[in-house]
Amino acid sequence: MCATCGCESKDEVSILKPGEVKNQDHLHDHGHSHDHIHSHDHSHGHSHGHSHGHSHDHSHHHDHDHKSTSVTVNLERDVLHKNDLMAERNRGFFEARYITALNLVSSPGSGKTTLLEATIKSLKEKTPLYIIEGDQQTMNDANRIASAGAPVVQVNTGKGCHLDSDMIHKSIEKLNPVEGSILFIENVGNLVCPSMFDLGETERIVIMSVTEGEDKPLKYPNMFETSQICIINKIDLLPYLQYDLEKAKQYALQVNPNLTFLEVSAQTGEGLEAWFEWLKSRIPKREKVT
Repeated sequence: MCATCGCESKDEVSILKPGEVKNQDHLHDHGHSHDHIHSHDHSHGHSHGHSHGHSHDHSHHHDHDHKSTSVTVNLERDVLHKNDLMAERNRGFFEARYITALNLVSSPGSGKTTLLEATIKSLKEKTPLYIIEGDQQTMNDANRIASAGAPVVQVNTGKGCHLDSDMIHKSIEKLNPVEGSILFIENVGNLVCPSMFDLGETERIVIMSVTEGEDKPLKYPNMFETSQICIINKIDLLPYLQYDLEKAKQYALQVNPNLTFLEVSAQTGEGLEAWFEWLKSRIPKREKVT
């Protein structure tokens, strides 16, 4: 189990290209992994029935909880430290190959995949594009991306709620992106846990849609603090909603004064030219061979 957020271990993670079949051999039952909980039966050995026995049990449980908290904190630090080491390895790989890696983060349903489909169709002839899709289950998004015309792998995290740097490392091995390409990492839809995990990305892009409410940046500040770009999607729906676009941007700037905003509709294409121009400015410059 991940100590940072409580999600399950990597046993259920799979990394597949469209058309590949998932290997089921790794699935197994964790139901008896906590047999140690029965060790507390020893407390019934003091069957005297008076108040002293009760106070003894109370002090025992208090000490146990204190130690458990300490162990959890140390484990969380170990998990994040290990993740950061692999993130630096990923970052070194990207820099060596002149790859721009963009980590797309958002809540579910913000329109990340639709935005990527439009991006692939517009830019795939101008620069190599690669996609890593993150979801708990299904190949749905990877199949959509493949149909749009880009190499893609799907990371199914099982009960996990975020991608980590090791998943990205394994996905890179499977994708093998060429020099001078752009790698899009569509993270699991979640505005909490992915903010804690550095993947080695060049830049982090947070996407929120106008259907979510203006106060998302105030409710989930860590995600907006750690992002460089904020895309506000589905602006074609503004005439039908009570959504204050300027207030949403103001809230985001309270959390992160350095955010750059792009207002788009991935569905209608409104505002996408500005997004495409921003991406073109991020196309890596290949080193000339002399």
